[in-house]
Amino acid sequence: MRCIKFCACLFITLFFLTAFVDYRGDWGFFAHRRINRLAVFTLDSAIIGFYKKHIEYLTAHATDPDMRRYVVPIEGQKHFIDLDRWEAEILPTTFREIRRLFVEIVIIDSKQDTLQIFGKNVPKKGEYNIILKGQNFSQFFGRDSVVLLASDYNDFFHQHIYNPQYFEKWKLNCDSIQSFFDFHGFELDCKKAYALDTFVEHGVLPYNLIRMQTALTKAMVEENLDKILRISADMGHYIGDAHVPLHTTSNYNGQQTDQLGIHAFWETRLPEMFADDTYDFLVGKSEYIYDINQYYWNMVLESHALVEEVLSIEKALSLTFPEDQQDCFVERGEGYIQKMACDDYAKLYHEKLNGQVEGRFRDAIKAVGDAWYTAWVDAGQPDLQTIFDNRKIKEEIEAEKKLKEALLSNKIIGREH
Repeated sequence: MRCIKFCACLFITLFFLTAFVDYRGDWGFFAHRRINRLAVFTLDSAIIGFYKKHIEYLTAHATDPDMRRYVVPIEGQKHFIDLDRWEAEILPTTFREIRRLFVEIVIIDSKQDTLQIFGKNVPKKGEYNIILKGQNFSQFFGRDSVVLLASDYNDFFHQHIYNPQYFEKWKLNCDSIQSFFDFHGFELDCKKAYALDTFVEHGVLPYNLIRMQTALTKAMVEENLDKILRISADMGHYIGDAHVPLHTTSNYNGQQTDQLGIHAFWETRLPEMFADDTYDFLVGKSEYIYDINQYYWNMVLESHALVEEVLSIEKALSLTFPEDQQDCFVERGEGYIQKMACDDYAKLYHEKLNGQVEGRFRDAIKAVGDAWYTAWVDAGQPDLQTIFDNRKIKEEIEAEKKLKEALLSNKIIGREH
């Protein structure tokens, strides 16, 4: 009963709070809530009862990841990936491999000289070896280059360098680095060291989804209600993001093509105008995901394939539609006015997109149900109805208080998307 009262109060609080906040990214409050809510009804009969019981929690907390962007420095990268930044690359599908390729180790010696080693520019020598070289290399090793077994370095990296969090920089232990080179017969003067990631600033959306799928399965194995609900709600949000084309490009808000504001136009204004009256939300039953990595990568690749269409259609429309009728001030919540696309302009853009927004919306709903169902199957199909409600209410209330305070500051850490 306490849980029901808490969730109801939290839902009301979040509703009024978010009515006065400018959601400039993601699907928007309305759509994220709707995606999580409707995903419940795609589920198998064996687990739909559990998710229906907690549908208000999953609905109310669908926007938590957005609120964390005001508090947690490494939250923002989880919502996007700039695939256009890596068009010439063949990216590994696991975050561990991304880290191994894109993390450089920076070493500072007793003379304050700096050496950057490893990272993406490490050349291979044959099938099994790598070559270390670079500026200041001879100052540290007394030679121009060093040949190492790639397998030795990979083991060393995974044990002493790898960090699963989405930091761009973190401290390293000089002793472990020195021991590694001592073992290979090379002395190294190391007084300070840190890892420098050159990838995560461009987003980690598919890697985060793969990671969260594993986390949800683990929570179900443990029968941890708190984690099951929190991760389920968060996954719905990130899966929703992955279905938005502009979450897969560095031109995420049209800033590179003189289309500022197109992000909220596509993913907030259009769904709010048309979803209730025109979208078909009968998306079918959830299905098991056999290849998690490929599933989430296909998701973002399908979104990315639509980027050009999203931008070019709006650009062409803006050149023919009366300029003074493109932007209007729209009331969103009592007393809250926001500049958004005018109704007629939005209707025409929506028509020219030819069902694109509805299609991504529907696919997002189905994908959230697939993710929840797959985690349950992989966990051994536990009876979720028997899980005792062991959430720590006091701790959760305090966490929500901090999120709301940060949200009211209206200052996102990092880029908007």
